[in-house]
Amino acid sequence: MPTLEELAEQEERLQFDRFDDDVAWALGVQLRDAAAARGLPVAIELRRNGRAVFHAALPGSAPDNDAWLLRKARVVDRYEQASYRVGEAARQAGSTFEEQSRLDPDRYAAHGGAFPVRVRGTGVVGTAAVSGLPQVEDHEFMVEQLGIFLSR
Repeated sequence: MPTLEELAEQEERLQFDRFDDDVAWALGVQLRDAAAARGLPVAIELRRNGRAVFHAALPGSAPDNDAWLLRKARVVDRYEQASYRVGEAARQAGSTFEEQSRLDPDRYAAHGGAFPVRVRGTGVVGTAAVSGLPQVEDHEFMVEQLGIFLSR
């Protein structure tokens, strides 16, 4: 499991030079293709400026995954950090996200899988999220795929 320092480093390293609908679509297709190649039962969503610009639900995913995508994305929107990092910070403080934030757990989930889409010189402009695996695996899949995408 990554440390809080490693989680912060991931967010610093995995930034975009630009992020428009075409970039979102290309990233979404890559995420979908990588998940399909591995037979992962996930749903994927990319959001830009508060609206969904890519969504895919692979075989084995469930309608609940869509709700998880939105709940995790709301955490990223509010804290401008990966959903896993926000939850892990609470756990390392000896608490839970729900206790610390006092936010409605039906609307916010600090579980792994949603990552801030940060544009250099601009800040967070959206989210990239996956749901369907255990939270650490959701997070690691997203970090891996963002690294591949951004290295091109």
